Amino acid sequence: MSSALKTDTKDRMVPDFKKLMATRFLFIFAVEMQAVLLGWRMYELTHDTLFLGLVGLVEAVPAIGLSLYAGYTVDHSRPLMILRLVMVGALASGLVLFGSQIHDLRLDASSQIAALLISSFLTGVARSFSQPAMYVILPRLVERSQLPHATALMSSFMQYSRILGPGLGGLIFGAVGMTLAAAVVCLALVVSLGFILLMRTQIEPTNVASPFDSTRDELLSGARFVFGHPILLPALSLDMISVLFGGVTGMLPVYASDILHVGPHGLGMLRAAAAVGAGLTSSIVARYGVGRNAGRKLFVCVAGFGICTLVFAVSQNYVLSMAALGLSGAFDSISVIIRSTAVQLASPNELRGRISAVNSIFIGSSNELGELESGVAAKLLGTVPSVLFGGVMCLLTACVVALRFPELRKMDLEKLQAGHAK
Repeated sequence: MSSALKTDTKDRMVPDFKKLMATRFLFIFAVEMQAVLLGWRMYELTHDTLFLGLVGLVEAVPAIGLSLYAGYTVDHSRPLMILRLVMVGALASGLVLFGSQIHDLRLDASSQIAALLISSFLTGVARSFSQPAMYVILPRLVERSQLPHATALMSSFMQYSRILGPGLGGLIFGAVGMTLAAAVVCLALVVSLGFILLMRTQIEPTNVASPFDSTRDELLSGARFVFGHPILLPALSLDMISVLFGGVTGMLPVYASDILHVGPHGLGMLRAAAAVGAGLTSSIVARYGVGRNAGRKLFVCVAGFGICTLVFAVSQNYVLSMAALGLSGAFDSISVIIRSTAVQLASPNELRGRISAVNSIFIGSSNELGELESGVAAKLLGTVPSVLFGGVMCLLTACVVALRFPELRKMDLEKLQAGHAK
C-alpha cells in the first residue's frame, strides 16, 4: 500500500492516510453508537414508531438539504478544514445527547425528546459535509490505480466501526446507563478530532477555472454530471430505492423491545450484526478486489439484501434474526464498495465534492428517509408487514433497474479506471 501513496516524501503521507482512516472510523463509531442510544431512548419515552421515523426525518433534512452546498464548499475550500469542522459539529451533537441525560438537570420527557431531535439534526448537518470532504481528500492521498483498493480498505474500516459502535453502545447502556454511554460517544469524537488535527498534508482547492455562468449552475453541476452518466445514476438509484424500502434499522428498537424481547443490549447486537457481515466481507474484498462482472454482482447483492430483509421480517428467533442481518450486511457491503468505487473512478477532480454531495443525497434519502418510511409504514401496516413490504420492494427494484439499465449490468470497473466508462 505504501508504495502507491503519493507524497513529497513517502513516509509523510502514509501516516496521514492512516489518520484519515482513524478519523472516519471513530466518527462513524460515535454516530452509530449514538444512534443506538438515541433510538432506544426515544422509543422508551414515546413507545411510538412514528417518533422513530421522526428521528430519521430530522437527521435527513440537513443531511440532504445541505448536500449540494456542502459539495460546492468542499470543492472551493480546504477539505481538511471542512472535515475538522465536521468533527466539531458531531461533537456538539454528542454533547447535546449527553447533557439531556444528566440526571441532575431533571429534564422532563418532552424536553428530552426535543434534545434527542436536536442531536439528530446536528448529526445530519455534520454528515452533509463529511462525505464530500472524505471523497475529495482520499484521491489526493493515493494514486488513481489504487483507488479501488483504498476505497475497499476505507469501507472495511467503516464496517468495523459499525460493528463496535452499536455493540458497545448496547453493552455500555445496559451496564452503566445512558449518561456514561453518551459520554463515550463524546470521547470518541474528541479523539477523532485529534487525529484530523494531526494531519500535516496541505490539500488545496482544485483551482480550476469555472466554466459556469453562475453559482447556481456550479451548485447543480454535480447533479447534472450524475444524471447524465449512464452508470452512476442507475447505480445510485438502485442503492437508494432498495435501502429506502428494504432497510430495517429504524424498526430495530421495536423488534428488540416487543418482538425478540432482548432489551438495549440485544438492540446493540442487532445493529452490529449487519456491520459484522459487512466488515468481514469488506476485508475480503479489500484483499482480493471485486473482480470482473461488477455490474452483475451489484444486482445479485441487492437481491440478496432483499431476501435477507424478508427473512428478518418474519423471524421471531434472535439467532436467525442476527444471521439475516449479518448476511444483509455482507450483501450490502459489496454493493457499497462497487458503487463507491464507480463514483470515485468516474468523477473529474474538479467536481469530486459536488458529485460526492449528490451521492450523499442518495445515501441520506435511503438511510434517514428510510427510517421515516419504516416508521410511517409500521404505523399504518404494523411492524412486521411494513418490513415485509420493504423486502418485496427491494427485489422489485433490482428487477426493474436491471431490465431498464443494461449498461449497469455490464459495468466494468477496469474500464472506468481507464477513463472509458460505457
